[in-house]
Amino acid sequence: MSINVKLSESLVDQAKRYAAIEHRSLPKQIEYWSQIGKIAEDNPDLPFSMIRDILIADREEPVGEYQFG
Repeated sequence: MSINVKLSESLVDQAKRYAAIEHRSLPKQIEYWSQIGKIAEDNPDLPFSMIRDILIADREEPVGEYQFG
């Protein structure tokens, strides 16, 4: 489900620039920033690099379960 929200022009302009650099749509860029913020608030001791790695791992396809030989 999607909803309309009002955002400042400044935020939208910044998101457009980052979206173009990162090859994301404007909504996906704002969602990405939102996810970073949520993870950072929930885990204030995590560095940004770890938060980024968490988001990358969440997008990866599951390879399968590890099986003991």
